[in-house]
Amino acid sequence: MRRLVAALSLICLAGCANFAPPRPWEKDELAKPAMQFDSDRLDARTTAHIYASKEMAGGGDGVGGGGCGCN
Repeated sequence: MRRLVAALSLICLAGCANFAPPRPWEKDELAKPAMQFDSDRLDARTTAHIYASKEMAGGGDGVGGGGCGCN
């Protein structure tokens, strides 16, 4: 019974595999501004300003560490 369940699971998972990269016309949803990490530029600039004001440092967005010098 376990072998049957394992074989069926393997067959189902193999059907989900897609080895071809997406075509350009399949990427239209990912190119929309709502799909970006910072879809609202004003909000992103405000957050960066607040971060820079609190840490007394600028740049380095998206990496770990702060103004304490511990990295």
